[in-house]
Amino acid sequence: MAIIAVTFVALATGAHGESTRAARPTVPLGTIQHVVVIYQENHSFDETLGAYCVAHPGRCNGTIGPVHLKNGTTVALTPSPDTVHDIPHSVGAQSTAIDGGAMDGWSGIAGCVVNNVNLCLTYYKPTQIPTLTALADKYAISDRTFSMQNSPSWGGHVYAAAATQDGFTGDIPQKTTGVTPGPGWGCNSNRVQKWIDPLTHASSLQPACIPAAPGVLNPTQFPYNGAFRATKVPSVPTIFDRLQAKGLSWHLYSTIYVWSICPNFASCLDTTQRAHTVPTSNVLTDAKNGTLPAYSAVLPSGPGGTGQHPPSSMLLGDNWIGKVVSAIQAGPQWSSTAIFITYDDCGCFYDHVTPGKNPDGTQQGIRVPMVIVSPYAKVGYTDTQPATFSSILHFTEESLGLAPLGVNDAGAYDFAGAFNFSAPPTGARVELRQHPIPASTRRFLAQHPEVVAPDDDT
Repeated sequence: MAIIAVTFVALATGAHGESTRAARPTVPLGTIQHVVVIYQENHSFDETLGAYCVAHPGRCNGTIGPVHLKNGTTVALTPSPDTVHDIPHSVGAQSTAIDGGAMDGWSGIAGCVVNNVNLCLTYYKPTQIPTLTALADKYAISDRTFSMQNSPSWGGHVYAAAATQDGFTGDIPQKTTGVTPGPGWGCNSNRVQKWIDPLTHASSLQPACIPAAPGVLNPTQFPYNGAFRATKVPSVPTIFDRLQAKGLSWHLYSTIYVWSICPNFASCLDTTQRAHTVPTSNVLTDAKNGTLPAYSAVLPSGPGGTGQHPPSSMLLGDNWIGKVVSAIQAGPQWSSTAIFITYDDCGCFYDHVTPGKNPDGTQQGIRVPMVIVSPYAKVGYTDTQPATFSSILHFTEESLGLAPLGVNDAGAYDFAGAFNFSAPPTGARVELRQHPIPASTRRFLAQHPEVVAPDDDT
């Protein structure tokens, strides 16, 4: 995720929907030559870093309750066990939780309350996620990063590459009546998803696929540009297209097909781009050997689960984050690398900060953790500028000299405030050790080997 500064000034959107002028880009071209995005699953900012913020007053905006809910009750947030329930986090569930910005709707989500306990109102202690906490403490936190839309993992993996959901609402694609489903959720899944026409605002079910631009694919083999049937969905560019056009290297480190991003885009799945998807564990050897590409998305592996998707182990995933960061820091490319550690959606766990609107007018989703690790990252710094996943793309584009994909990334804050590029890289590193998984978690995973298996659909 690199110096000639881009000089345009873009419009961004504040956390409450107000227009704010993004700072003039200061991410220099050539300094950062490797952007690594560790893209975890389904946790909110308050749920993961709220307790850390409370323990360090003034460092960041987090809470662990109590929470005043729409139904009139006041509920204390409770500490989470290492493994938690997979709770509803559909578009509807997230919209209910946000409640028009009141952030009090968690009592209205079916599935949150079990045996009079609200499973959505929980948090992790810093000792339960020691790696993320140590990195947050040493490097930079963004405490105003929101998911781009209030959607679960399918939409979250679309906008991570394209800075848009391209009119889709983002829910998990559904099976098509009378059509045999294929693998995953994307262009070869034969599934459909609700799509909103940008002109008429009418909704319809369209193939769950971002089609390739006309002429990219053989029309005889792909009569619908990669979709399994005729589609109204337009083609949009991805960060992979931009990298490919400039001859820059990139990898999707992934072993779980539904989260591997590439299948959602016909321009990736049905072209030579699909070869850029490699096993998740390869990131460790690439970091050691100094062969990290210009852009990396490090996605969960399974079964067993490095991605922290409930009900997998939070500590197991935290250890995985430590392995990846330690390998990069010990490797020869550390001095030119920026690592962004974040989560694809909230999982509908509690957060108290109201999300705003994207430059294209779409509603942002619930706030998620964002920890920025780099030898150029400011030590113990909190970036309070409103941001989304488009901000990672904007940073990548400025670092590597790529054109914006669209209005959302062009208008996004670029995280420049979290870095100090005027000083040489510090070389400072955090000693990250592996922590033993609790016996209760080991028993749970042994009894449930299917946890976060490749056919997981949330």
